Amino acid sequence: MSPARNGAQPRSGSFGRLLRSDMRLLFLRKRTIALLVGLALVPLLLAIVLFVAQSSGLDGQGPGFIGRVTGNGLFLVIASLFLCLPFLLPLTIGITAGDAIAGESQAGTLRYLLTLPVARARLLASKSITSLAFAGAAVFLIAFVALAAGGAFFGLTDMTLLSGSTVPLGAGMARMLGVAAYVALSLTGLVAVGVFFSTLTEVPVGAMAATTVVAVVSSVLDTLPQLAAIHPYLLTHHWFDFAEFLRIQVDWGVLGTGMLVQLGWVAIFGSLAWGRFVSADVTS
Repeated sequence: MSPARNGAQPRSGSFGRLLRSDMRLLFLRKRTIALLVGLALVPLLLAIVLFVAQSSGLDGQGPGFIGRVTGNGLFLVIASLFLCLPFLLPLTIGITAGDAIAGESQAGTLRYLLTLPVARARLLASKSITSLAFAGAAVFLIAFVALAAGGAFFGLTDMTLLSGSTVPLGAGMARMLGVAAYVALSLTGLVAVGVFFSTLTEVPVGAMAATTVVAVVSSVLDTLPQLAAIHPYLLTHHWFDFAEFLRIQVDWGVLGTGMLVQLGWVAIFGSLAWGRFVSADVTS
C-alpha cells in the first residue's frame, strides 16, 4: 500500500531528500564508478591506438571523422561517442535504469521506502531523474576525456567541417558541446524504457537485458529497407543526427525531429512505468 492509501501525506522537502539519497546511492556505488571508468577509457584507448597507427596503413580507415582525429583532437569527441553509442552506452544505461526499481525490490528495501511519507509517483520520479543524470554524466565524461586526450595527443585547432569550411577553435568546441548534449538527450527514451522494465520485475538483470535488447533490436530494424516506413519512429534512428553539428549551417529541424521522437518514447514508457508502479502490489 502506498502512503497516500494509508492516509500519510508527503512531508515538505521529502522529494529533495529522496533525490539526493538516490544520487548518492547511484554515483557512490562501485558498479557505477566501474561503468563510468570503463566508458572514460574508450576515448583514451582510441587516442592511443590512433596515435600509434597514424603513420601506418591503418590511418584513414573507418568513418571519415575518425581519420580526422590525428589532424585535430576535437574530432576525438565525435569518434568516441560514435563508438560508444551503438552498444556501450545503451548497455550501461540499461544496467542503471533497469536496476532503478527492481534493484530496490530485490534488496528488500522497496517496501520500506514506500512506508515513508513519499508518494509512489515521487519515488518513481526520483529514480527516473537519477537514471537520466547517469546518462548525462556518462556522455559528458566521454566527451571531456576525449577532449583532453585529443588535445594531449593531437592538439586542438580550428575545426574543418564536412563542407570544407573552417570555424575557429572556440566555435568548434561549442559544436562538440552541442554534440554531447544531443547524444545525452537522445538517450532519454532508452532511460524511460529501462525504468518501465524495472517496474515489471524483481530481478534487475532481466530489466537490464530487456532494455539493452530494445536498443539493439531498434538498430537492427533501422537497417532493414523493408521497414523504412517505421524507421523515423524507432528509438535509435536519430541517434547519429549529431553529424548536423559538422555542417556549416546546423539544420535544427533535423535535430528537433530527433528530440520529438525521444519525447514520444519518454511519454509512452514513462506513462506505462507510472501506471504499473502506482498500482503494483509491492511485497518486498
